[in-house]
Formats: sequence, C-alpha cells, structure tokens
Amino acid sequence: MRNHWWWRPGWEVGRSFFTWHVTFADQPQAHALVEHYAPVLAQLPQLDPVPVKWLHLTLQGIGFTDEVNRGDVDRIVESARTRCAELKPFTLTIGPAHVDSETIQMAGRPLEPVAALRLAIRAAIGDVWGVENIPEREDGFRAHVSLGYSNSAGPTEPVRDALAAHPGTTAEVTVSSVALIDLNRDRKAYEWDDVATVQLGE
Repeated sequence: MRNHWWWRPGWEVGRSFFTWHVTFADQPQAHALVEHYAPVLAQLPQLDPVPVKWLHLTLQGIGFTDEVNRGDVDRIVESARTRCAELKPFTLTIGPAHVDSETIQMAGRPLEPVAALRLAIRAAIGDVWGVENIPEREDGFRAHVSLGYSNSAGPTEPVRDALAAHPGTTAEVTVSSVALIDLNRDRKAYEWDDVATVQLGE
C-alpha cells in the first residue's frame, strides 16, 4: 500500500478546497458500519480510521478556496439548488469493505443515482463557468466511502487478511442532500467546514 497523505499538486498546509460531498454524520446506519469495522482498524496502525463525523462520499471539486471567486461559488450553489430539486432522494448501499492501494473503502451502489447527482452538480458549475471549464473528468467516477487511509508504505496482505477474518457487512443510507464544503487535510485527515447544503427533491 502507498501512503495516502503525500502532498498532491497544489496542496499544502493551510490551503483548503471547495468540493461537493455526500456526508453521513446524521445517518445511524453509517455509524453502525463504522463501529462494525472499528476492530479491524484498531489492529492496523498503518491505517488512520475515519471518524463518523468525517465520513464522506466525494462527488465533485470546484477549486482551491484562494483561487475561486466566492460570488461564483454562491451562484454555483443556487444553480445546484435548482438542478437538485429535480432529483429524488435515494437509498444507497455501502459496503462491504475492501482494500484499495491507499485505503480501506466501501463501494456505494447502485451507481446510477449517485452519478446523476454528480452530473447535476457538474451542470451547475457549467452554468456559471461554462461546460468547457468544469474541473475534473466526467468519466472514471467511482462512488465509494473510505473507512481508513494508509499512513505509510507497506504490504497489502496484513490489511487484506484482517478484513478477511472479519465478517463483511453493508448498510443502507438515505441520500437526501449534498454538501458544499471547505476541505482541508492539514492534520492527515479530511476535515471541513460546511459552506452550503442542497436538498434533493425540493
């Protein structure tokens, strides 16, 4: 596995990023899923567990906060409200956990409603900046929720074996909103301040 916390291009201490996430702090089923896998994370010091407060499904970035006009952000939010009003809340199944190159993560299924939500957010950005200026690629999106991040380089086998020895499980969560957040990774964790919440179907 690779250390997840290397500084990706543009990132540095003190810098933050506007991005859209689905968050799960108000979802008891997600809390239970974190608790179910907590014993696995506890025996793997090479992984940093994700607290329930910071559990998330990444949808779509906007840009670094020191490079994006806040008026543009407000207009993107308003467009997102209009576009997401046309989408219905949906049920998402997350889990079971599996090992990735830098994380223990759980897939979110079905993909279609999550992808539709992401496309609505991308369209809202395009409404303000033009479709040719929407950041990040449209293809290659994988809906997933990470339970822990690798904090060092090392073999995958101990993590895979610990997961294999623990019964896998899933949880059903309701996605009825999407959050625009101001995200930082200063402390080897993804932490954020909420900027706006957009409801689906309103």
